[in-house]
Amino acid sequence: MTDSTRLPPAAGPSPDDDAAVAARALPLLDLTSLNDGDDADTVVRLCDRAQSAAGPVAAVCIWPLWVAIAKSNLRGTGIRVATVVNFPGGSFPRERVLYEIGEALADGADEIDVVMNYADVINGSGARAAADLAACREACGDATMKVILETGSLAKPVLIAKAAGIAVEAGADFLKTSTGKVPVGATPGAARILLEACRDAGRPVGFKASGGVRDIAGAREYLALADAICGPDWAGPATFRFGASGLLDALLATLGKGPAGPRSGSGY
Repeated sequence: MTDSTRLPPAAGPSPDDDAAVAARALPLLDLTSLNDGDDADTVVRLCDRAQSAAGPVAAVCIWPLWVAIAKSNLRGTGIRVATVVNFPGGSFPRERVLYEIGEALADGADEIDVVMNYADVINGSGARAAADLAACREACGDATMKVILETGSLAKPVLIAKAAGIAVEAGADFLKTSTGKVPVGATPGAARILLEACRDAGRPVGFKASGGVRDIAGAREYLALADAICGPDWAGPATFRFGASGLLDALLATLGKGPAGPRSGSGY
């Protein structure tokens, strides 16, 4: 994990204070748009939203094609640019994935969200998934590597734990629940397993909840899990993220900085 990700932890709010939860969650947000119809204008608007009236989010997460545009629009804001590779199925040849990483980094990506070959975890030994991720780790260099496990497809706790172990061993900086492209996204049960893997990793490993976190109640639940498992001072931008689109509007509405209710997004 690069030095620029080592930010101070957010202070823990009262679990009953919606405004405090919103204020805590907003700087942990990876504001995401991964729709098939996204274009340059979509990305510019997303970058504008990322610089919200209540403060900046942690990062924007977009298709690799638009990394350079996002980087240009966010220069000087401190907001990081994340992109996805091997997305969404986790089954592209290793050479293609490494090429995607190289191109994204050349365009200025700060963070790479890579989908692990979760089918190999389900149907095989996980050895191919492990080798692919180790190669991705080397290709990422100092960039933050978030590994998307697709916990909704893994489904069984034993498989989620197995995938988490493979990702940690391969050098993941974050364990991320979901692509947002399958029916089941983040769940508290899966989050607990991933957070326990982060806690027990023996080095800094963060957690990202993505897929279906859209309101204050969801944000509160995942932050409370992180506090209980990893400690009340653990969850900050360097260790905890929400991958979401509509969540930002719910946070801003709670803080009195925007209209009530979330927008529709890209499964996030």
